Amino acid sequence: MENNIRVLIVEDDQDIAENISEYLEVRGFILDFAIDGIMGLHLALTNAYDVIILDLMLPGMDGISLCRKLRQEGERQVPVLMLTARDTLDDKLEGFDSGTDDYMVKPFALSELAARVSALSKRRLPIERSLKVGGLTMDLGSRQVTRQGQTLKLNKACTTLLKLLMENSPGLVTKKEMENALWGDTPPGSDVLRSHIYQLRKRVDKPFERPLIQTVHGVGLLLKAQINKESQ
Repeated sequence: MENNIRVLIVEDDQDIAENISEYLEVRGFILDFAIDGIMGLHLALTNAYDVIILDLMLPGMDGISLCRKLRQEGERQVPVLMLTARDTLDDKLEGFDSGTDDYMVKPFALSELAARVSALSKRRLPIERSLKVGGLTMDLGSRQVTRQGQTLKLNKACTTLLKLLMENSPGLVTKKEMENALWGDTPPGSDVLRSHIYQLRKRVDKPFERPLIQTVHGVGLLLKAQINKESQ
């Protein structure tokens, strides 16, 4: 059975995660997993999902904070189904206020969970399937990147940075925004970010006559169809 619905499951209870996984996988769902809120936010911001199943009580970052952060970062399209043992009206209202689209109280029937996930995936608003800046194109489904018809081989970090730059083009993306996109609230250090930026320039700009990535010294980067080489 094939439905190709991509689901991120953010759940720290291994037994619950395994039960959901076993039920959904045989029904054709494509699944990714995170066992804490920080990992869940990172995966949600760097991958394309049709639905996120989000536990409320998580180590690192709770479900309410994760959902709010996700919406603040501009990921308003992906529906979120929150799982919780709390069943009061105030708890549910807090969940909806954070940006949750649906709510299920534990324990729940797996058949109902699957039905709700399927319904949420159909409610997702249409989005652009590609980003384009000048001769640079990123397919948002496959994350394949091409420039002037030539396929660029980018690692996951470089793809994440390029997506952020393309989404904001020709606007500025700050160092802090890049760190958040890659690591959430726990960046490993500026040297690691500089290394990823170097690799991104090497793939996107070096093989071509005109550079697209411009440095705003001390602030961040921007991506423009035409920029001055002295800005590099």
